[in-house]
Formats: sequence, C-alpha cells, structure tokens
Amino acid sequence: MNAAIASPAEAPLVVFDFDHTLYDGDSGSHLFGWLLRRSAWRMALALLVAPLAAPLIAYLPTRRHGISVFVWIGSVGLDVAAFDAMIDRYVDAHRDAIRARLLPSALAVLQRHRAAGDRVLVATGAPPELARAILAFVAHDDVPVIGTRIAPRLGGIGPALHCHSHAKMRMIRDAGYGTIDVAYSDSSADLPLLQAARHPVVVNPKHGRVAMFRRVLPAGTPILNWGCVDRAGDRVADGRQ
Repeated sequence: MNAAIASPAEAPLVVFDFDHTLYDGDSGSHLFGWLLRRSAWRMALALLVAPLAAPLIAYLPTRRHGISVFVWIGSVGLDVAAFDAMIDRYVDAHRDAIRARLLPSALAVLQRHRAAGDRVLVATGAPPELARAILAFVAHDDVPVIGTRIAPRLGGIGPALHCHSHAKMRMIRDAGYGTIDVAYSDSSADLPLLQAARHPVVVNPKHGRVAMFRRVLPAGTPILNWGCVDRAGDRVADGRQ
C-alpha cells in the first residue's frame, strides 16, 4: 500500500489510529463477534473460555493473548484467503451500521490533511483489510493502512504481529516511514505513537484516561471529542482544534 502515497516524501506525515478515532467503536471486536455468532458451537466455546480469556484483554501485556483466543474460535476452519473473504462478506452485510459508525468530524480532519498534501497513514490494531474495506465507504480506500498481520494457527487464524503499542511504532518504521508530524489516537496503548509525534492529538479518550494524557503528553496537547458520545474530550463540530 505504500505505493499509494501521492505526496512528496518530505511532506508532513500524519498518522491516525482507527478504532475510536475514525470509527466509533472497536471494529475488530465487531467483526469477531459476528464470526463467533455464525454458529452455536462457536458461541458455546467462547462462553466456556471467557472466564479465563476475557480478563487477559483488560491488561496491556496480556491483551493480545486474550484476543487471540476469541479470534481463533471465530476463525477455526478458515485459511487467510477465506478469512479475508469473510471480512468482505461481513462489511457488505453491515454496510449501513458500519457507515453510521464512521465519525464525520474525524473524516473531515483526515480529508483536510489529504487536501493539504500531507502523507496520511492509518495504523490500527484491526486487520488492515477490515480498515481498508470500511474506508472504501468514504472513498479513502487508497489511504495506506498498517494493521495487525494474521497467519494460520492450529486450523484457524491468529495474529502474527499485533499492531499495538510499541509494536505499532516498529511496524510504522519498518514500512519506511520517518518523523511523524501529527498523530491522532484515543488509546493509552498508543502512547509510543503520540509521544513520537511532533504534534500529538488525543481524540475520544476514556474519561478515566484524561488525567494520564495530560500528565505524560506536552502541555497544551489537544484532547478532543469527535463524536463518541460515551467518551471524553472537548467536543467540536468538525474536528477543528
């Protein structure tokens, strides 16, 4: 996808998280919830392991392990190509609901950066195919996307490299990107990204994380709300700071 970057190499690099930043919710959880609900046995198995796997998701060091359990249950029987086809099937079947979750204020900011000639990159913990398919609804499917890499695992699918926290920064660097001018994210897991940016912007954070962001990010860092009604941040109509 790097070949899709039309701006000069010296143009400012702007990185957007996806979930709770451009999209109201956790797109990966919505996808995998649908995969689990495809059959009664998948749901039964997910409920059986939930007391052990679900608590792992709450803690950053173990989050990927907990997520991997449910991803495997939802995907067992699929190879990578079939999994990508299921993403397309899911997106096509939920067009209206997915489109309604795209945040107009966030998309307005993304479009302003593109119109200004900035290099725009989406870096997400979701599968990149999912983010690309959703962005296609608003004609931004040509925006480069870095996301969690998947691979076959024990008859299903699992994350080969989770695009999360410090790993997200490594994946951005490995893709050939340099200095980050602006970064937008809701998540404390993206502190490495926000702290690497010349101009970090926190959007749609959890209420309990605002004080932490104010403490660890430079004074005056904007903390905005782009339309997630259950999240914190200064509310703005079109994403302007």
